[in-house]
Order: sequence, then C-alpha cells, then structure tokens
Amino acid sequence: MMELETIARASQFMLVIASRVSAISAAWPKAARLSDSRRNGDFSTTCSTHRLAWSGQIVPWNFSLMFTSGKMGLALAAGNAVVLKPSEITPLSTLRIVELMAEVGFPAGVVNVAPGYGNAASQRPGEHPGVGKKIVFTGSAATGRRIVEASQGNLKRVQLELGGKGANAVFHDADLDSAIKGAPRAILHNHGHACIAGSRLILYERIADQFLDRFVGLAASIHDDNSLDPDTEIGPPTSLQHLEHATAYVDVAREQRGRVLTGGTAQDASLADGYYVRPTAVEAKTAQDRIAQEDVFGPLVTVLRFGTDDEALQIANGTDYGRGRGLWTRDLSRAHCTAAHIHAGMWWIDCYKRVNPGGPFSGVGQSGSGPEMGHEAMHDYTEARSVWVNVDGNGPPHFKH
Repeated sequence: MMELETIARASQFMLVIASRVSAISAAWPKAARLSDSRRNGDFSTTCSTHRLAWSGQIVPWNFSLMFTSGKMGLALAAGNAVVLKPSEITPLSTLRIVELMAEVGFPAGVVNVAPGYGNAASQRPGEHPGVGKKIVFTGSAATGRRIVEASQGNLKRVQLELGGKGANAVFHDADLDSAIKGAPRAILHNHGHACIAGSRLILYERIADQFLDRFVGLAASIHDDNSLDPDTEIGPPTSLQHLEHATAYVDVAREQRGRVLTGGTAQDASLADGYYVRPTAVEAKTAQDRIAQEDVFGPLVTVLRFGTDDEALQIANGTDYGRGRGLWTRDLSRAHCTAAHIHAGMWWIDCYKRVNPGGPFSGVGQSGSGPEMGHEAMHDYTEARSVWVNVDGNGPPHFKH
C-alpha cells in the first residue's frame, strides 16, 4: 500500500486526511437537515431528503486511500450502498480498507469492490442499470467523457473530478521566501500526481529571474529515492507509462522552443531499477504552448511571465481546466479582486494545495463537475422529495360545473 508513496508523506498526509474524511462523513447525518415542514396557505408541505440507494464509484491510482475514504464515506453517510472500482495500478489500499470493514462487522453487501482493468471496467458502472443512480469518477478527462456517454441511456447522475493545469501566480509584492517554499510543494507533492498541482508557475517579470534562481536550486536539491526510505522526499512515478509521459513533454517543450531550467531526464544510474525522474522546470515560449495547456500530471512545472495584473489573470484562466489556482501577494485588495475573477473550483492566497475535508473539493470546465468533499457532496448522494397536505380539507374549484 505504501510503496508508491514515501512513508513520511503517507503518515503525515494520506492517513490523516483519510481519517478526517471518514470522521467528518460519520458526523454529517446527525448535523444534516434531512426534512422540514412549511405552510403555504391552506396547504402544508413536508420536504424530505432520501438516499439514492446505490452509487458506483471509480477511484484513481493517485491518493487512492484518500479518495476511497472520501467517496465511500459520504455515500454511506447519506444511506447508500456502494459498488467501488479501484485503479488496477494501486488497488491494495482500497481492498485493505474493505477487508478491515468486514473484520469489524460491517454488513455484507453494503460496500462492494469490483477490480478491473482500464477504461472498459471504468465505463461499465455507467452503462449497467443495476449500479445505482449516481456515478462518481476521478481520473482523466478522456475517460470521464466516456463515462458520461455510457450513462446517457439511463440518465444517471455523473460527478467528475478530472485533470487540471493549476496556476500559481507570484506578484511583485509577494513574500518571496514564503512563495519560494510553497512553489515546489505546489507541483512536486505526490510527484506532481495531483489534479490541483501548481503546474504553471506564473511570475511577475521583474522578480522572475531572482525567483527562478532560488526555485531551481531548491528543486535540484530535493532527495528522491526508494519510497520505503523515510528520508526520501519524492518517490518515483507510479509506472513506466507515467515516467515516459512526463519526459515526453520535455521533448514537446523543446520542439516549441521552451527552455529547460532543471531536470528533464530520468534519474542517474544509481536509481536505474526504478521509474525515477528528476523534478523538472521548463520555461514556455508562450502561454499557448502545449506544455502550458496540457495536463502533464507529473513532476514538471511550466514557467510563464507576466507584466500586469490583468495579464496574470488572463494566463491563469487561459486553459480549459479549472481545478486549482494560487496567488502570492501582500496586497489583500489585489488578492481578493484577482480571486473573484479566477475560473477555478478552488484557489489559495499566500499558500497552495491546502485541503479541508469539511469543504468542497471541486472544479469547473474540463476539470469536472460536482463537489468531492463537504456537506454539498453528501447532499448530492440524496434526492429531495415533497409531500403536500390539504390542511382544511377544502380545495379551490377548477371548473365552473
């Protein structure tokens, strides 16, 4: 379960987040307002919330422990049974959770795991009429589209948590020490395998060179090694496919006259037995280059420069993705004005990639639809109904005779 994540990060982040998600999900049924009554003249209306009964859930290979806990916990809290399909790349976290649930006496048949390979297994829950009224998917935009198409015939709800091309903008009045510490985490946490990763570093042109000198030095000093070594800061990508995908984009950047600032290659000979790749920074020629538009989903950050606030906002919103955005500035007026016009489900001011299981984890555009966490997500596992009662027994006549 831990081999694709460093021990330190798993203990500090994954297990903590997963346990918090489960605890919050367990508390919500007590706090949620599941029904109320309203009076409308001679009629009384009772509005109630009911479970969907079943939900199909497709868990990704990155953050598999967290996403299993989050998706399953909210569905169960709303009273639903679950059919859950883990990634074939990292299924063990999900399978172990379900084993533990069985050991503590969880009712049989409430949580069901259906392992399978690739797109076909992910598409099947959307097609099958017996797999609930809602499908929840985290993964690529291409697979998300196939799931939507598969669900059209039965009109299931489809919640999508897809890719991203996060923008991390540093203005001239930012606390550079904090921003330089935050930028590597924004892109390199979990080796860049995150939809909210700050994969575009957008720098005010007058501070860009100074910032990059320090950022590149910090990125080059990061220790990547065996994930089971507690001193390892970054482990390898999940598979050879992901390694090749990330390094191929370096070639794409060079073809479009991008400048490789650090990294760009696989690791040295001492790590030849693993799928290692150095943290990479590439400065794009324009904000329309492929390296600045497409979701690499790896330890590669694209550097862009801006001269005005409007230009920074234009670059930040200049992709089809809208998952995460960050901005660094001491000017709160600039921060709130810019944030109000950011096209994203989440944004951070003077920080990046902070997640609270009690709040919505959502995206817009090609980054998906529907919240992943928070009470908003739990209510999406229910449906509202209303009952009207004629209180005085009389009704207005509809016809003359």
